Amino acid sequence: CCYTMFLFVYLSRCRNNPYQKVVYFKFILLSILKECMELNATRPDAVVPPVEITLYYESLCPGCRAFLTEQLFPTWILLKDIMNVNLVPFGNAKELPEDNIFSCQHGEPECYINIVEACVLYAANNAAFPVIYCMESSADILKSAKPCLQLFAPFVKWQTIESCTRGEFGHRLMHQNAVKTQALKPAHLHVPWITFNGEYTNEWEDKAMSTLFNIVCILYKGIKPPVCTGALKKLDRSFC
Repeated sequence: CCYTMFLFVYLSRCRNNPYQKVVYFKFILLSILKECMELNATRPDAVVPPVEITLYYESLCPGCRAFLTEQLFPTWILLKDIMNVNLVPFGNAKELPEDNIFSCQHGEPECYINIVEACVLYAANNAAFPVIYCMESSADILKSAKPCLQLFAPFVKWQTIESCTRGEFGHRLMHQNAVKTQALKPAHLHVPWITFNGEYTNEWEDKAMSTLFNIVCILYKGIKPPVCTGALKKLDRSFC
């Protein structure tokens, strides 16, 4: 019932935007699937730590976008009771302190979108991941940023994100992401670069690109939720 109510409210908000309808339908359907599979089920053990997944990525990398939208987000929707997701938009970019700028693999548009997503992650907090998913699954990530924010984090004003991206704070957020990325051990060789509970192995990443859902279920040490009997679509490996 609750999802039906939200669906009605949001479809009324985006009735003139067919793309927003499609994105929100996907979000709602995944959420309903999770809720239905957990009816009368035992909840995950609160004392068992969730699986921590950190994605180091860049906003215009096709492989990053595919992993985030087709593996990471659907898995998070179904397993968010037993997993945490950390997003670090920076990837193969370089920080140029002498010029106080960043250089990105896919040019200036990617640098700007990276900062937009960093600001969204900070300002929207727990509501940020659906916003990022909405952006990354669109044909034009930048043009979709404002409507995606309005759809999934209406409590954050677009002016707040614009101010962040143009000011010192946005630059500071990107510097923090640069530091996190450069501190990786082993150093990242490509993106997407995925760590589990702070650790990276090529075997885990290889499996994550095809069966992330199964890996999270396996790594979780508590009582497995009912959805852990399923599996998601396999992806071909794609890096930048």
